[in-house]
Amino acid sequence: MSESGAWRERDGALERELVFDGFREAIAFVDRLADLAESANHHPDIAISYKRVTVRWTTHSAGGTTDRDRELAARTDALL
Repeated sequence: MSESGAWRERDGALERELVFDGFREAIAFVDRLADLAESANHHPDIAISYKRVTVRWTTHSAGGTTDRDRELAARTDALL
């Protein structure tokens, strides 16, 4: 990973953009994130653009960010 931004609150979600060295590295990260999301039964919005991945954690039923989203954002960081 070459650079990344910090988590920020945006439109009721915790959002972070990550920049990887290439497409395969970005996809490998998304694959690890998918495993995390499945094990937690809580799924982020993910946008992939070549080597950039944007992750958004939110709880739609709560209408915004919850402690669970904050926990999963921290666990996302651990995947890096």
